Amino acid sequence: MKIANLKWMMLTPVLLFAAGSAWAECSNDMLHGKYAFTLTGQILAPALSAGPVSGVAETQFDGAGNLTQVDHVVHNGIVPAEDWRPAVGSYSINSDCTGWMTIHPEPTNPADGGPDLKLYIVVTRDADEIHTVVSGSPTAPPFASNITSVGIRSDSREW
Repeated sequence: MKIANLKWMMLTPVLLFAAGSAWAECSNDMLHGKYAFTLTGQILAPALSAGPVSGVAETQFDGAGNLTQVDHVVHNGIVPAEDWRPAVGSYSINSDCTGWMTIHPEPTNPADGGPDLKLYIVVTRDADEIHTVVSGSPTAPPFASNITSVGIRSDSREW
């Protein structure tokens, strides 16, 4: 009896670890569907671009590392020329649920142009929530900012 109990006591942590590891594994395919983002922060430099930023975005992830997006971002209290600026991009999710995404704006009105953005992300709540921070641009001169956002899944998981 003691040996049987000992076997179960030793086996239980192994089974729990294996199950926990399987559930904690993240990848690109876990981001599939629409997410509603709220963003806030500030551009710090260069001086001509400095000022507060706030906005919303709807981002569609395809599960394979590609995304499409529309956003409405207010910068220094100035609304964008077009209501919803389109963008495309890519993303990559590491097994520990950290990752990155790039966003390439494709405005229909040139007044809403802007640099490509690189964001670092953390996927939480079984991929129902994404936290981001803008870390700069992969294509434009360096700039300083403290812009963050939170995205919440806005469609069902039945793709």
